[in-house]
Amino acid sequence: MSDCRLYLITPPKIDLATFPALLASALDAGDVACVQLRLKDVGDDVIRRAIDALRPVVQSREVAFILNDRPDLAAAGGCDGVHVGQEDTPYAQARKIMGRDAIVGVTCHDSRHLAMVAGEDGADYVAFGAFFDTATKDPKARAEPEILSWWQEMMEVPCVAIGGITVDNCAVLVDAGADFLAVSGGVWGYKDGPAAAVKAFNKVIAGA
Repeated sequence: MSDCRLYLITPPKIDLATFPALLASALDAGDVACVQLRLKDVGDDVIRRAIDALRPVVQSREVAFILNDRPDLAAAGGCDGVHVGQEDTPYAQARKIMGRDAIVGVTCHDSRHLAMVAGEDGADYVAFGAFFDTATKDPKARAEPEILSWWQEMMEVPCVAIGGITVDNCAVLVDAGADFLAVSGGVWGYKDGPAAAVKAFNKVIAGA
């Protein structure tokens, strides 16, 4: 039985009239560790409204609610944490804004050096990827599963695998040592719907 868990990322565009119910059905279908709200190229008010609509759905199920990029909005909106990329708010600043008890995760692409720095600075997790082709964003790097195994031998800090992960290709990442699988299109675009995807991912994780 693997200790790996699912880390859901919201779709690039969401309809707040329908998405909260869809998210709830996915979370009720099986184990999910956290949900990251990732909305690019939208105004602050859009992000605030999305936080207000989705955070209660997530937190009421004992799942962590994380915002991408914006520690200021995450802290103000009652999120459990923030995820920052290498071009976003620096880790130290994000930690200062969010506080000691919040989750702060850092994108490290395929860089062992960036991951070591983030881990030593106190990041709650490091994210490696993209491992596969992804339609959600234009990846800046391509990572190999071996980096997950290396990280597990080196560090206690959890690692997240991200980028094009699906039910069909995720087993190699679980086997390599991913603590979390960050998935967007692989859940929301799943042929039988998001709830079925969550069930299927958890089945693969349990069997790895």
